[in-house]
Amino acid sequence: MILTATRSSSLALLKCAHVRCTTQRFIQTVQTAASQEAYLEPALDHPGVVSLLLNRPKSKNAISLRLLKEFQECLDTVQFDKSTRVLIVRSSTLGSFCAGADLIERASMSKAQVDKFLIDLRRALGTLEALPVPTIAAIDGPALGGGLELGLACDLRVAGNAVTKIGLPEVRLGIIPGAGGTQRLTRLLGLAKAKDLIFTARVLTAPEAHHIGVVDYVSESEQTAYDKALELAKQMSANAPLALKAAKQAISRVPELGLESGLDFERASYEPLLHTKDRLEALQAFREKRAPVFKGE
Repeated sequence: MILTATRSSSLALLKCAHVRCTTQRFIQTVQTAASQEAYLEPALDHPGVVSLLLNRPKSKNAISLRLLKEFQECLDTVQFDKSTRVLIVRSSTLGSFCAGADLIERASMSKAQVDKFLIDLRRALGTLEALPVPTIAAIDGPALGGGLELGLACDLRVAGNAVTKIGLPEVRLGIIPGAGGTQRLTRLLGLAKAKDLIFTARVLTAPEAHHIGVVDYVSESEQTAYDKALELAKQMSANAPLALKAAKQAISRVPELGLESGLDFERASYEPLLHTKDRLEALQAFREKRAPVFKGE
């Protein structure tokens, strides 16, 4: 009896210690995240879904030198993290997405600093666009200038139903979109629509942006853009990771390849999947009439 009681007491102490350590780690993670301008956060109850949060609420997540640096670091982490299956880019606070470059900070920068900022921004958005996993921009607030350009570098864009400011208004400021807006918007919408939006500097509501194809989804009336993005991410993350990667590669090459070359690339992307463990698991699950469990192998 004494041994049993002692063992029970030891187990209880170990459990308490584990809870304390887990709580401390959670508090430290929250405190660290709160001090960062961009950070990664896994979605609870959705394995494989990760959010990249923009965290400058007072400036509507305007892109500062520090935010850009931390954003790039997050992307570098995701690029080599096999556990991430879908990435959602969003604001840490509701009612925001990204208001573009930090013009207050920009005013104090030298030409050399501005040039480096633009090079770094181009690299970051290029990295985002080239990530091997599907990416979704959850636009729950203004997406203007560089903010929309960030969204255009994602595979899909979801806007909150109440969002009223989506656009590339740079010509009103005496410049043009300089972080891929003229290129990615044109590839998305075609020449005429891209010229229309950029020449007029028109700012769109979420329904207007959806109507012309700038965004792919608008959330329902009681949903946030993140809620809708999470629904999509859940559907995507249930699929085979290697197949998702191959599909993204094949689709992304379409603008630069002719049809025959594109078909060759599709076949080259298809063949290796036939010999993966996930393919065998999918066939076995089909025979057993159950959901497959994919491991990205």
